Amino acid sequence: MTLTADSVPHLPRHVRFRFDAARNCHVLLAPEMVIMPDAIAVAILDAVDGIASVGAIADTLAARYEAPREAVLADCIEMLNDLARKGMIAS
Repeated sequence: MTLTADSVPHLPRHVRFRFDAARNCHVLLAPEMVIMPDAIAVAILDAVDGIASVGAIADTLAARYEAPREAVLADCIEMLNDLARKGMIAS
């Protein structure tokens, strides 16, 4: 699966994204896997709701951070595709 600007990403049932108080950071949890995303990844993952497309997520983040939309879109697609290859994001 390859996500594009039109894809609508969501977390599969076996994946959880939450703030871990013990680690004092956000974590993406799946069976036998823990990923501690950086601040940019957290901003993207916070917007993944199963309703918004990757393009809409990029629009929101580009406006919030006053960044070029195309650069934000490229970063979103790259990160979400990396997580999709690991089974942490579905579309």
